[in-house]
Amino acid sequence: MSEANPWSVIQFIAERRIEEAQSKGVFDNLPGEGRPLEIEDLSHVPEDMRMAYKILRNAGCLPPELEERKELNRLVDLLEHCEDEQERVRQMQKVRFMVTRAKMRFQRPLHLEQDDPYYDRLLDRLSDSPTKD
Repeated sequence: MSEANPWSVIQFIAERRIEEAQSKGVFDNLPGEGRPLEIEDLSHVPEDMRMAYKILRNAGCLPPELEERKELNRLVDLLEHCEDEQERVRQMQKVRFMVTRAKMRFQRPLHLEQDDPYYDRLLDRLSDSPTKD
């Protein structure tokens, strides 16, 4: 006598419940109805880390590298709109500090996208700015 596959029993029960819910209209008028699903590309995340990645992302947690990137973008935006020279110097010092800290921690240069709109301006300002104590 052959044993029944427990997964086929579970699958059968799940399919039944889905069909019952559909016939009752439980899935009608849900948000996103009629639109294609947004499939996440997690190919860059190791397979054994994907669930943890999704949980942290859904909880609003970012990896330290992305937190720093976000903060750098915020500082660059401040630099772009800053009219006060002293404040601009302080913001540039913060950017320098963050880049140096990232280099020391990861033992590799912080990757700034060259196609970012502020990349060239940021480099120009960092290389031409006077250092004040």
